[in-house]
Amino acid sequence: MAGSAETKGTRGTVYLVGAGPGDPGLITRRGAELLARAQVVVYDYLASPSLLDLASPTAEMVYVGKKGGDHSLSQEGINRLLVDKAREHSLVVRLKGGDPFVFGRGGEEAQALVEAGVRVEVVPGVTSAVAVPAYAGIPVTHRGFNSAVTMATGHEDPTREESRLDWEALARAQTLVLLMGVKRLEENVKALLDHGLDPGTPAALIQWGTTQRQRTAVSTISGIEAQAKAEGIEAPAVLVVGRVVELREKLAWLEKRPLWGMRIMITRAAEGASRLAELVAELGAEPVVFPTVAIVPPSDPAPLEEAVGRLSGFDWLVLTSANGVSYFFQALDRAGLDARALGRTKVCAIGPATAKALAERNVKADRVPKEYRAEAVVELLAEEARAGRSFLLARAEEAREILPQGLEKLGGRVEVVAAYRSEVPSGPRRAEVGRLLEEGRIDVVIFSASSTVNNLARIFPDQPLSRLLDRTKVAVIGPITAKTAQAHGLQVAVQPREYTLEALLQSLVEWRTRATNQP
Repeated sequence: MAGSAETKGTRGTVYLVGAGPGDPGLITRRGAELLARAQVVVYDYLASPSLLDLASPTAEMVYVGKKGGDHSLSQEGINRLLVDKAREHSLVVRLKGGDPFVFGRGGEEAQALVEAGVRVEVVPGVTSAVAVPAYAGIPVTHRGFNSAVTMATGHEDPTREESRLDWEALARAQTLVLLMGVKRLEENVKALLDHGLDPGTPAALIQWGTTQRQRTAVSTISGIEAQAKAEGIEAPAVLVVGRVVELREKLAWLEKRPLWGMRIMITRAAEGASRLAELVAELGAEPVVFPTVAIVPPSDPAPLEEAVGRLSGFDWLVLTSANGVSYFFQALDRAGLDARALGRTKVCAIGPATAKALAERNVKADRVPKEYRAEAVVELLAEEARAGRSFLLARAEEAREILPQGLEKLGGRVEVVAAYRSEVPSGPRRAEVGRLLEEGRIDVVIFSASSTVNNLARIFPDQPLSRLLDRTKVAVIGPITAKTAQAHGLQVAVQPREYTLEALLQSLVEWRTRATNQP
């Protein structure tokens, strides 16, 4: 009867979702879908923070720790929390590093939930036992070396008086993967050697596997502890023992990415920062997303709303950013209109990113200059201006006057409306990022617009940028941003010939290659 009462009082389902080993790209499609729908997300230390961005902004986020035995909440407390949240909400995600059932105590949580009458579903995750060695260039099985792989925990329940591990069998394993074994590395190595493992067997200890922070120490099993100490390898780490470790020398691929090991700060607005962060990560660097610009509606939206109503009366619509495209089409939508409202009005986009944003809304830009700045737009539309054409320029509230003045000087009739404005965000990471910069732990800062430079100076007013960034290289998207950076006393290390983020990253790769190859 008690069990029936518990079931009747429970309304929600708890999904035990494997977050994967660290690389956010390794979460399953099912896991990502559930995160987007969850009303509550209960997560661990080992779950990638960027995965939390997949959750709804309205979702309740509950951190429960579980870092190397240092838990912000006991396992019993976590179990009770999940039961309580399931009684309050219909969809609760329990996000766990790796796979929920591979040394993750997911089985215990599932048991507790079922006993409380809570419905449970499990979404398996990519286990670090396989993925971490793979990212280090170590296949856990290889036909030339082994026909089996053995996985075990390197950190057993400390309350047990005797080990459940069969060390004699582990010492005979063709390939052995020990998870969570850094704190007991000395004891684990000794147990393997005492039970007959050849001291010369290759071994690798991999910290923060599958992330940009990954580091790998390679030695023999008898020397791995000393090597790990020498290289500062700490938890979380995976120990791999066996001849497959020898393959790392040829198969290591993550460290060969062109920006591997760098930490790059991204200052552009949050709307575009995530894609840039993905590109930076794909090149091997660790992105530090710190938007210095927040894109918000204009102070007075009335001029834009009014201009949208007579859009077809203009000869040209000129858009100077993807943000301008987004806010302009939002205004169209509020007016009950769509791209058809353009009529015969032609469209000019300042560059490929703006043109792409238009194409996503089924509008093909009629003109895109070869050089992506206001001066080039004036040159491109010079004949149209001389013919007395009318231009609607929807742009940022605080933009340069080069474009409207240039077109008007040539004879064009220009109406300027603010589609959006930028402001300095109140970022919670100010202290953390300031510390990284002051300690020289940011290798490169990317400025994608003059506003990102000026606003960084506003966020850190206590010292000039030239001092704050004196150990950080500066990369800018183009000459206007470079001029702004130089006005703050900064030396620009990277500036692409083409003013796009893709070209900027390519220039950054070329700069890194030159710096690496210098004697």
